[in-house]
Amino acid sequence: ISPYCQVLSKGVRRYHVAPVLCQRAKVAMSHFEPNEYINYEMLEKNINIVHKRLDRPLTLSEKIVYGHLDDPVKQDIERGKTYLRLRPDRVAMQDATAQMAMLQFISSGLPKVAVPSTIHCDHLIEAQLGAEKDLRRAKDVNQEVYNFLATAGAKYGVGFWKPGSGIIHQIILENYAYPGVLLIGTDSHTPNGGGLGGICIGVGGADAVDVMAGIPWELKCPKVIGIKLTGELSGWSSPKDVILKVAGILTVKGGTGAIIEYHGPGVDSISCTGMATICNMGAEIGATTSLFPYNHRMKKYLSKTGRAEIAALADEFQAHLVPDAGCEYDQLVEINLSELKPHINGPFTPDLAHPVADVGAVAEKEGWPVDIRVGLIGSCTNSSYEDMGRAAAVAKQALAHGLKCKSQFTVTPGSEQIRATIERDGYAGILRDVGGVVLANACGPCIGQWDRKDTKKGEKNTIVTSYNRNFTGRNDANPETHAFVTSPEIVTALAIAGTLKFNPEMDFLTGADGKKFKLEAPDADELPTLEFDPGQDTYQHPPKDRSGQHVDVSPTSQRLQLLEPFDKWDGKDLEDMLILIKVRNVRGGLGLRSERTPVGLVNQQEVRKDFLSSRFFAALQVKGKCTTDHISAAGPWLKFRGHLDNISNNLLIGAINIENGKANSVRNALTQEFGPVPDTARYYKENGIKWVVVGDENYGEGSSREHAALEPRHLGGRAIITKSFIHPVDKLSIVGLADFAPGKPLKCIIKHPNGGQETIMLNHTFNETQIEWFQAGSALNRMKEMQQH
Repeated sequence: ISPYCQVLSKGVRRYHVAPVLCQRAKVAMSHFEPNEYINYEMLEKNINIVHKRLDRPLTLSEKIVYGHLDDPVKQDIERGKTYLRLRPDRVAMQDATAQMAMLQFISSGLPKVAVPSTIHCDHLIEAQLGAEKDLRRAKDVNQEVYNFLATAGAKYGVGFWKPGSGIIHQIILENYAYPGVLLIGTDSHTPNGGGLGGICIGVGGADAVDVMAGIPWELKCPKVIGIKLTGELSGWSSPKDVILKVAGILTVKGGTGAIIEYHGPGVDSISCTGMATICNMGAEIGATTSLFPYNHRMKKYLSKTGRAEIAALADEFQAHLVPDAGCEYDQLVEINLSELKPHINGPFTPDLAHPVADVGAVAEKEGWPVDIRVGLIGSCTNSSYEDMGRAAAVAKQALAHGLKCKSQFTVTPGSEQIRATIERDGYAGILRDVGGVVLANACGPCIGQWDRKDTKKGEKNTIVTSYNRNFTGRNDANPETHAFVTSPEIVTALAIAGTLKFNPEMDFLTGADGKKFKLEAPDADELPTLEFDPGQDTYQHPPKDRSGQHVDVSPTSQRLQLLEPFDKWDGKDLEDMLILIKVRNVRGGLGLRSERTPVGLVNQQEVRKDFLSSRFFAALQVKGKCTTDHISAAGPWLKFRGHLDNISNNLLIGAINIENGKANSVRNALTQEFGPVPDTARYYKENGIKWVVVGDENYGEGSSREHAALEPRHLGGRAIITKSFIHPVDKLSIVGLADFAPGKPLKCIIKHPNGGQETIMLNHTFNETQIEWFQAGSALNRMKEMQQH
């Protein structure tokens, strides 16, 4: 069946939806890929096999994950312990991480991706003056990168969403997510797709390359945390308040190693895009992903976005798209939506939860600034039609009384489709009239792409956003910005009042006529009455004939660099390695760990595979709340994501050296002079000296973990050892590599300057395949070896 016909007219795309012709017909995964079909039959077959094997009811998470097993008959399955080999349905990449992913895929030598894959240009657009000017500037500044991604997509069969298309997660929800899908994306908020009943997991580029190459993808078998929802949302309470409440309960560590599965009668009171909001911010509690069971709200959204045939097919297989009765969760939390109050979380952490009614008093007590400098709505978390409608409903009331925002106010549409539709339906005009500046369809301030002018760095101030993260300096690089996250309607109300002390449920505003009035709880349609306006066509299809496609990477480019293969293991032990740096109090952990001081496992899967397949001799253990910003900082370095040598100049510049208590200052063991970490690493590499890093227990967790893994390897590093008593002037040898095997600790000999030495054992999590990667020098090297055979 080819249910869609696309008509282009003056750059605008329209779709005609044909009726379902027959049941269980082939249904396309998306109208952009008419020859790639949803395979619910295979999902059903695998679920039945696992059901028979385990002989117990399954959660929805288990059904979808186990339904994508590479070998459901023989696969060991134990929550929280075994590693699963899975076959994801598709891959999505944002432009910052897609650069390295595509460079790695090019290095693999494969002619075409094995599964449907897309690239989305959303991370490189800086918010400055407004949508049109900011987008024009981004296209100019990033022309080389955009051209590389577009041509690489065309050559290797990857769909390309041009800058201005929108944020990757909104595009996925509108076009690619569907109930029961297993999708991996190179961004931590990929779980947004769980709002449509799919398992959507954020990964690093190395994982994406594996899947695009047709290699089974590994995931540590997740535990399942159940969130039972009862009652109904009403008034000022919104879907955002559900995840803000959950974050307050579970904290930023509480979801680690688990899938958050929402269920219960309260689910039906939440729109599909509201469910996506909840799943999106599940990343902030460390969850592998989050999801909701398939229901009529999802069916309604699928139909409205031109995918009625997918909804009809999902109806037929609905038994596999909801949890089994009597299934058991590893942890169960219950929330009564009827009792849920509007929340606002922060500052500096997304799990510091406050009812909106209380935050003003708490701020005054804690000394947080109560005056709000900027209110920001949108982002991948809250930029749906319903979100914009509820914000506009609040703004319209203020305008009716002659008021505008006291705070600065920005609006980020999630996609070109949302932008075009809210322009047509008047929401964008209302938000502008109340004082808003509409930014480009991109991530913008949510990820720190914000050229903020109203405050100086170090100036204490408060902002409120409808974003997902609010860690120190996240939005504007100012460590004194107190950022709070809440729903778009609460942001709008607070921006109008200009203070955290305003409670829209109880407090009054004074209109231009001097009369007091109270804002009514906002009400808005979850979907437009008319069809969505798709806006400008911003999608580039991979050509059918790719034989003439060429990918240009200039050898003098400062933004892009083709990858050179890492050296193969020489078959010898790693002897007398110098310590580049011993890190103190670094929030973040890749590496081997001392058996005397074992490190807990938190978010291990997300970092581990990038690290290993990025050609690094180490395993991974991570513990607690931390970030890779110490290892590979973002901000101005974002533009070098496609150039490994240039971005390696930020290696560990944020890490504190335990020897002198300073950042980016380490002793060169040969010259005895202190210098920057990257310079010292390069000196060792140029002189053929192997080195290691000794990290604290949290070394390596967070976003952009792939570059944090690639950079040490590129500059000559051979191992990361976490949580140890080793002194920075010691020399280390890792021996027994000839017998390197899964589950067998490696021996580390510590040689002290006084001639003494001692031996410790280092634990690792390598499996047989990953040991082959180490021996070959990299996962890509091993991939090429296998092709040659």
